[in-house]
Order: sequence, then structure tokens, then C-alpha cells
Amino acid sequence: MILVGGQGSRLRPLTLSTPKPMLPTAGVPFLAHLLSRIAAAGIRKVVLGTAYRAEVFEGFLGDGSALDLDLECCPEPEPMGTGGGIRWAGSALDASYDEVVVFNGDILSGVDVRAVVAEHRAAAAEATLHLVRVPDPTAFGCVPTDADGRVTAFLEKTLAPPTDQVNAGCYVFRREVLDAIPSGRPVSVERETFPGLLAGGARLQGHVESSYWLDLGTPASFVRGSADLVQGAAPTAALPGPVGTALMLPGAKVAPSASLTDGTTVGADVQIGEGARVSGSVLMDGARIGDGAVVERSVIGPAASIGDDTVVSDAVVGEGTTVGASCELLAGVRLWPGLVIPDGGLRFSGGA
Repeated sequence: MILVGGQGSRLRPLTLSTPKPMLPTAGVPFLAHLLSRIAAAGIRKVVLGTAYRAEVFEGFLGDGSALDLDLECCPEPEPMGTGGGIRWAGSALDASYDEVVVFNGDILSGVDVRAVVAEHRAAAAEATLHLVRVPDPTAFGCVPTDADGRVTAFLEKTLAPPTDQVNAGCYVFRREVLDAIPSGRPVSVERETFPGLLAGGARLQGHVESSYWLDLGTPASFVRGSADLVQGAAPTAALPGPVGTALMLPGAKVAPSASLTDGTTVGADVQIGEGARVSGSVLMDGARIGDGAVVERSVIGPAASIGDDTVVSDAVVGEGTTVGASCELLAGVRLWPGLVIPDGGLRFSGGA
């Protein structure tokens, strides 16, 4: 089961028309990378819990046969939270499925799914959580465990975390536990389901791994994740080309003097001018990068245009936006779709 119902508000304007899991990431929708990992783990039945722009998923994925998966989309009638979404999507599974593996649809991970399931079974757990260690656990669900790996608490985004272990967004549920989640109302699996299981004495197991893990919820992490996929640092079987310093899709035209580095993705029919430098960025289909322009750790939306000698660093440029020559877009600037910035019309310094 994959939870893909969120609106992706932290990634706007990229998600105004496209759900976060469907954003082009290293040349294909991010969901394709996740599904490739799921298929490699031997899972064949996959249910997608959709809500926001549900039709986009159905149009791209079909029935999953092209991915060697039995795929079903299960749109929520209204936003139901993580726990409610799990319960709703679970209704699409017949009684023969006595264990369910749940994935958050915005996590790029190298988790060993088979190992998580094996530990779940060995511990005879009601539910098992994939956990990772992070330098700053305050932004995540903090999950301490005892010496046997048993979860002792579930602390959602606490300011004084007792451990660096955090919820990594992959779970295994016994079917009866999933079916016990209340239906017909929003439920948070982090704030209600897991704490409730602990309070009732259920066995929750924590599977701790040091594999690759990244939450793609912000523009900075999105471009980093895409670059890591292109360069082979993050695992996938869905990369539409060889691992390397850059990925180019069909129809892209790059001037001989331009440079592409640090895991840049160049979408279909993108044009990059003479002397342009693009590093660690995502250029979506039909974008244009002018002569001498510099694009660093940024996302350039479909059919957007960056003028000659313009610098774009740690920024997001929406679909169809035109940025004139000699502009500077720095430090988290986000331009909404369709804007037109004249030559020199946006700068962070006093250049000519």
C-alpha cells in the first residue's frame, strides 16, 4: 500500500497541477522509482491511497501490468489522514492478505523491505516500523526502542527527542491491526494509531537501517533526491538512462560549451545555450536555459525560460514562467507559473 493523497504544499508551485509523487524525478515520476523498489522486493499487489489529483495517477499507471504489478488506485472520498487513508485503501484488499506493507509516497529510500518483513515476523509484532537515524530528529516522529528492538514510545516531532531514531515512513501491519483502525473519519497513524497500540500493550517492532533515506517534501530535498538517483547514490530500477553526472532525455539540445554536472536531469526537448552551467538541478520538459546562464540546485518547470546570463540558485521556477536576461533568483525564491520577469527585473545584488 502506498499513501499518495497529500497535496504537497511544501513543494508549491510544482504541485499546483501535479501530485508530489508524480513530479518528474531523475527523468520519470518519483512513484516509478518507488514502484521499482517494491517490485524488486517481490511484492505484486499494490494499492495506492489517492486523494489530491487522483486522476493523474490512474492515467499514468493504468493497471500496473507494464511494471509487473497488480495495481489498484483507491481514491479517498475526503482527506482522511495517514491512518484513515491506510484503513480506506485496505478495503481494496481481500481477506487473503494477512500482512500489509505500507509506504509513504514521498520517501526516497533504500530500505530492505524483505528484512523489515522478516523482523516483523520474527518478533511476532502487531506492527513494525522502518526507522533511520538522523542528525536532527526534532522534525520527525521520534521512535525509541529497547535492546530487543521493541518500540517503547512514539513521539511525534518533539523538541527534546530521547533518541535519533525516527519514523522512516515504511510499516508492516498485521491485517487485523489495519482493520481495527477506525473507518469513516480522519485518523493519524502517527498521533493516534501507534500511540494507541502501545497503550494497549501491542508489540511494535522497530527495524533500524542505515540505508539511503530522504524525505522529498521540500524543493531542496527534491532536487537532491533527483541528483542522487541520477548519480547512483539512491537505488532505483527505473532510471531512464545510465548512471552518471547528468541524465538527458530525448530531444534535449545542449550547446557544446555548456556544462552539466552533479546529477542534473535535462528533460525532453530542453534547450541549453552556449556557456551555460547547470549543476544538481532538474530541468523539466521544454525548458530553455539561455547563453551564459547559471542554474544551481534548482527546479525549472516545464516550458519555463531562463534568460541569458541569469543566475538561478536554490530556486523554483514554475511552469511556463519567463525570466529575462541578467536576473538573479537566489535563496529559496519560488516563481509561480506563467510569470514574466523582464531583463534585470529581479536581482539580489547591484549588478548591471
